[in-house]
Amino acid sequence: MGNFSIRRTIIGEPLATSQVSHQRLSKFKALAVFSSDALSSTSYATEAILLVLVAAGTGALAISWPVALGIVALMLVVAFSYYQTVHAYPNGGGAYIVSKDNLGTWPGLVAAASLLIDYILTVAVSVSAGVAALTSAFPELEPNRVPIAIIIVAFITVMNLRGVKESGTFFSIPTYAFIVGIMLMIVWGLIRMVTGNVPAPLEGQVVTDGVIQASESLTLFIILRAFSAGCTALTGIEAISNGIPAFKTPESKNAGQTLIIMVAMLSTMFIGITFLANHYPIEVHAHGGPTVLSQINAEVFGQNTPLFYYLQFATLFILSLAANTAYADFPRLASLIAKDRYLPRQLTNFGDRLVYSNGIILLAIVACVMIALFNAEEHNLLPLYAVGVFLGFTLSQTGMVVHWLKERNKEGFKADNTWRFKLGMNGFGAFCTFTVSLVLMVTKFTEGAWLVIVAIPLVVGVMVVIHRHYNEVAASLTLDGLVPTGPRTSRLKDLNHTPMVVMMNSINRCSLQALDYALQISDNVRALAIAVEPEQIDVLRKRWSEWKLDSIPLDIIESPFRNISEPLIQYLHTRDEATANHIPTMVVVPEFGRVRALPHRRHALSAGRGRHRRGATGHRLTPRPLPPKHTGAAYAWPPLCR
Repeated sequence: MGNFSIRRTIIGEPLATSQVSHQRLSKFKALAVFSSDALSSTSYATEAILLVLVAAGTGALAISWPVALGIVALMLVVAFSYYQTVHAYPNGGGAYIVSKDNLGTWPGLVAAASLLIDYILTVAVSVSAGVAALTSAFPELEPNRVPIAIIIVAFITVMNLRGVKESGTFFSIPTYAFIVGIMLMIVWGLIRMVTGNVPAPLEGQVVTDGVIQASESLTLFIILRAFSAGCTALTGIEAISNGIPAFKTPESKNAGQTLIIMVAMLSTMFIGITFLANHYPIEVHAHGGPTVLSQINAEVFGQNTPLFYYLQFATLFILSLAANTAYADFPRLASLIAKDRYLPRQLTNFGDRLVYSNGIILLAIVACVMIALFNAEEHNLLPLYAVGVFLGFTLSQTGMVVHWLKERNKEGFKADNTWRFKLGMNGFGAFCTFTVSLVLMVTKFTEGAWLVIVAIPLVVGVMVVIHRHYNEVAASLTLDGLVPTGPRTSRLKDLNHTPMVVMMNSINRCSLQALDYALQISDNVRALAIAVEPEQIDVLRKRWSEWKLDSIPLDIIESPFRNISEPLIQYLHTRDEATANHIPTMVVVPEFGRVRALPHRRHALSAGRGRHRRGATGHRLTPRPLPPKHTGAAYAWPPLCR
């Protein structure tokens, strides 16, 4: 009871399934939840560009300004593509759904793997960058980077387990605090420039640890590397298209408007920070040292001023809590993939607070592993970060090109200028993001990008194995080709009068054989379904009649909190009271198991396992082989079928 109370204190009281619509987000909260990742990337994207250009000498650092403008142009193209996705695919899923529907299963799985890896790295990069902002203000905390990062991940995990709406309210504060702080810095920095109140810049306007000479010449390759490094500013743009169902109605309209607001803020902040970096004297530190943003902050507001610390802490919070975007999207995306049987079905289950708790916990564990492996250094993680992002961008926009081409097959289609514009923009965007993907793979390969390039096929392989397993189970349980004849008459002269309840959540070979087992030993049999998923219950009712089982009572009990044990126990108490002499009710739970008995031959066992809260007795049926046409895959034959 103590543990239960602690859990309720931390997570909160369970929410009923009927409250799911009340947990949706307004545009104000959704901007904080889904945009924190994208907006927070402005704190390190400019620095990523400068770290590449500095190899060509401080004179090359001025190239960061046109590079930033090119990145913003690409940002607008990608954002336009996802704006179209939001309206074309209102159920969410982003690149995964778009790629699967338009390009096929394999591109869809590649997009899914890329997105999942991207969200894991989002948590690791965001939290690590947040810790970097903290250690910039308090250098004495540098040795404790990893423990601090893991504590932050644990905190974000708990907040997300409490529910989307509650976490959205909490995370709105640091997001808007960061937006206000950056905008104030940009405006005040520009005012100081106009009034001539800017410290005299050193040679090349920007210096790096006193090293002025170039170690490499400024080539197209260096510029492309800088461009690809700065493209980390685009990370998170896809988040809104993945989480459309989390918005209040009308979902697509609200999601589209939120996307426009996010891109406007993102481009303004990124251009502003890069512009100030080119006009204020700062140092680019390749290893440790104050971040570029913190130096601009100190130059604009002054070192150790209230506004300086305000922006430093706002940056810490937004970077640390920007991981919340991944927490909002990773579990939702994983649930969509799991519904397609490419990930474990447990990822589709709602937790107590109407969030996908299993996905949230999985994300936290893997992200903590990444943080520990890379010592919470965001620059070590950034090369891994961008590859998966742009691969997802490319597949999504290519899928949208195919989507528009499919429009030609609709009746009454007319190739007007609007259609051509959408097709052209998505095609151009796919080309640009594909080019950036190639540059990232080449330039960042030796820096760690090879890990993602290897990881994506591995994740796809795991998905395929999981899907094959579920297909084999489905083939074992299918009733295709069988003719329903209704319940079989028992061969026993004197049936037991013990009340028996057979748990049924669907009709398949296993559940029908368990039902037949109960009917062969008792004349007091009922079927029970607990309504956790209303759609599943509707299907069960329909198939109950199709399989001529109406003579057997089917009881449906509601479970508003998606719990199985409590509604079942209450139901059993009610049944016990309703029976003569209060005879305890026996519960039969269908159980399916695959047994490899002989090489190249599989057997399926369906079990009726009787259980009662005062004791348990096991009963297992002997499998009977199917007719010869099923040779090579012998299954238990459901006696209810002919």
